[in-house]
Amino acid sequence: MTHKITEQLRALLKAYAERAAKVHADAKPVVDEGEQRRRACGERLQKVVRPVLLRFLTELENAGHDASVQDHTDSVDTYPSVALSFTPRASGARALASLLTFRYDPRRGIAVQREIKVPTTRERVVTASTDRIGTIGMEALTAEWVETKTLSFIEDVLKAN
Repeated sequence: MTHKITEQLRALLKAYAERAAKVHADAKPVVDEGEQRRRACGERLQKVVRPVLLRFLTELENAGHDASVQDHTDSVDTYPSVALSFTPRASGARALASLLTFRYDPRRGIAVQREIKVPTTRERVVTASTDRIGTIGMEALTAEWVETKTLSFIEDVLKAN
């Protein structure tokens, strides 16, 4: 580069830096309502849904079943969710883990989805049914609603197995 071009480039860069600094100093913080709502939902899932699922987890484990709770409320790159994985103790057949997930849905609030897997046998092909069993507004979410959905899920898994 010639000296003249280098000087022009430096002048452009200096003017840009000054303009950017002024814009940054005058700018008000941008409030991302979607991000605030996502975080609020994550907190609601953690405070309302997670304790209910942990109580069910304890009861399932005390009865000899395999179960776990997955908490994805702090994830930055995904929508917040809390899930109960449940594998019933099966006699003679190999049981598979079924999943109940409470997940933030930006359009609907909190969506509940379940995936019920039936046991494997030599005669049957493994199938799973995945369906949404309800949605509720974030503010309307209660422990009783979570208990109802979870109990329905466990009942259906036990019937399928």
